Amino acid sequence: MNILLIRPKPHKETIGLQHVMICEPLELEYLYSNIPSHLIDKVKVHIIDMIVEKKSIDYFIKKYNPTLVAFTGYISHVNIIKDHAKEIKSIRKDIHIAVGGVHAEVVPEDFLDDNIDFIIRANGIDTFNEIVESIVNNNSFNHIDGIYGPNKGVVKKTEFNYNFPNRKSVSKYRKHYYYMFHNPCSLVKTSFGCPFNCSFCFCKEITDGAYFKRPLSSVIEELKGIPEDEIYIVDDDFLADKKRIEEFCNRLESENIKKNYLVYGRADFISSNEDLIKRFSSLGLRAVIVGIESFREKDLEKYNKKTNIHINEKAIKILQKYDVETYATLILPLDYTKSDFRDLANWLIGLNITFINLQPLTPLKGTAIYNDYKKDFIIDENEFEKWDLAHLVLRPKHLSIRKFYMETIKTYYRVTMRPKNTIRLLKKYGLKENFKMFIGSSLVMIQYIKKVIRGV
Repeated sequence: MNILLIRPKPHKETIGLQHVMICEPLELEYLYSNIPSHLIDKVKVHIIDMIVEKKSIDYFIKKYNPTLVAFTGYISHVNIIKDHAKEIKSIRKDIHIAVGGVHAEVVPEDFLDDNIDFIIRANGIDTFNEIVESIVNNNSFNHIDGIYGPNKGVVKKTEFNYNFPNRKSVSKYRKHYYYMFHNPCSLVKTSFGCPFNCSFCFCKEITDGAYFKRPLSSVIEELKGIPEDEIYIVDDDFLADKKRIEEFCNRLESENIKKNYLVYGRADFISSNEDLIKRFSSLGLRAVIVGIESFREKDLEKYNKKTNIHINEKAIKILQKYDVETYATLILPLDYTKSDFRDLANWLIGLNITFINLQPLTPLKGTAIYNDYKKDFIIDENEFEKWDLAHLVLRPKHLSIRKFYMETIKTYYRVTMRPKNTIRLLKKYGLKENFKMFIGSSLVMIQYIKKVIRGV
């Protein structure tokens, strides 16, 4: 029995960060490595990464003649996955099609479609294995709690006792996996959920508000088996528990693990734990993705960030002090004027920020603010490819849509492309990596420019 695990390529309308990063499909590698031992001899699993692949879905369906095809994706992939499911069913109607991923867990009803047989609502690995076993044994699927169904409840697990992801399962793709200047790069997941409650955030919804962590002994053992030196820890917030980070640093020292780390972290943790950041930087902390969100106090209060401008600025200075890159993410409110964009750029330049990610306020389905803004959407809820945290889904108050996109582009260029930044990055990362990033960021900007031209 052949099983295909597929990561779809984003829609051409989606403003794609895949131009500056392509990370390994970690969730599919976990599925691959956790097929139960009593089923291993009965199934053959293949991972297909359509972001990298040149061949079509049709080619792989005909090559492997699968019994089960499983997709993973985000909200922006919903229509793409439905289209692929329709294409697959047109080739062979008896192929089982499943879909999982974070959006399927939080808003499973978006994937309801005649061509999709299973929407994995919870406990992805276990639910997937139950589906596989039922197919192998020709059993009913009614007993599988993790499959979405109307009025069907489910209890999500708060533990993670699984085999490490099989990174060799994507060996033919691995040379393509990187995150900006972290190249080549591997992903590691050490915790699930988030202990905070930001109103705009999707993360806490995935685990229904629960937050749980893998034992550090397991994490360290996994790190020791990863050949890549660049490690992207994809926890929603790795810098959340001081004692755990201290123990992590202790284990890195005692095991003599020499790698570089990119992590997510909150500004308040960084500003309150300078000594820990100093120590972690000496053990490989190379970059932190920080949700700065805004340079206006009123926005931070509205987002329930529990931080302020002083905390944000202090955190940035601490990271810079220990040569840790700050990847600053910011939300662009819809009441911005041209002067607000100018003030934002000046503030970021004053802080000597190099890397920024500007996201217009996007009330995603499943978040606390979704229903507050639903009446104001300027795109259809079913235009899933535009829900990418880059498209405007709400109308700006003081600027036209065209001008809002234009000011976003100008802010990106003013902050990231100033000569001081360019010279520093060339010295630090070399010509080849910078040229690759230039090409990638230019492709993203072309997508934005198209929005400016079209005005939608």
